[in-house]
Amino acid sequence: MTRRSSRHLSPALAFAVAAAGIGLFSVMDAFMKSLTLAIGVYNALLWRMGAGSLLGAVAWAAGGGGWPTARALRLHVARGALTTAMALLFFWGLARVPMAQAISLAYIAPLLALVLGAALLKERVGPRVIVASLTALVGVGVILAGQSRGAAGPDALAGAVAILASAVLYAFNLIVARLQSQAARPGEIAFVQSAIVTLILLVAAPWLAHWPPAAEWPKIAVAAALATASLFLLAWAYAHGEAGYLATTEYTSFVYAAGLGWLVFGERVATATLLLGAALIGAAVIAQLVLSKAQPAVAEPGAE
Repeated sequence: MTRRSSRHLSPALAFAVAAAGIGLFSVMDAFMKSLTLAIGVYNALLWRMGAGSLLGAVAWAAGGGGWPTARALRLHVARGALTTAMALLFFWGLARVPMAQAISLAYIAPLLALVLGAALLKERVGPRVIVASLTALVGVGVILAGQSRGAAGPDALAGAVAILASAVLYAFNLIVARLQSQAARPGEIAFVQSAIVTLILLVAAPWLAHWPPAAEWPKIAVAAALATASLFLLAWAYAHGEAGYLATTEYTSFVYAAGLGWLVFGERVATATLLLGAALIGAAVIAQLVLSKAQPAVAEPGAE
């Protein structure tokens, strides 16, 4: 006779873990912007993903290893392809616009994920969650309105278009992440995800790859560690929360982007619009945490 044990996890816990993962990814973005400016988007992504594959392999082995199931492997490949295109577009655009503006433009992804989660995963999206997301998006619009038109440089429009295209792909990526997290363990996802993206990028290596300067390797190592840790946290969170609900944690990244853009790259956001926009985003995030208490807890199945 077998017995199934379960623990009921608060949606707020999944939300908090996802927000922590987004925070690590935001710091990684700063390292990747620096790397992209130094060695180009392709090499920055290739070497970061390659290093991430090694770190992910350690996490995967520590968790017991094992070959992915056929369903998990299909999802790994699908998300790997999405991630490759999404990341190339995003980091190419990030090198051409301020970090805060880039992150703000990417905020269409959580709203698209809400719609896709309802349409593809049959998730329930209540009106209060939609209002919270739209409030956060208004905050983003306020911040964008306060940006100086001439500060971003002549390539700003092309960079903005690339980031918007990346955001559309990212919305689909979030849906696949939800399915992937239900089919594989976080350690497996962190390893196989990075490995597949690396293999895809290696196709162009004979023409585009070059060995980075020694001064860039510490940035590559830190970016890989941050990305691996973030993937692990997000995989856990998406295994215990709905995709549309957790996608709104993306809005917390603006604070990191604005701060790091100013500290590292000297990028400025108008103070008044920053405060108003950040207040709207913060209110939306707090509303999501409050709403999570009204949602049913997610049962975590135990071993048979």
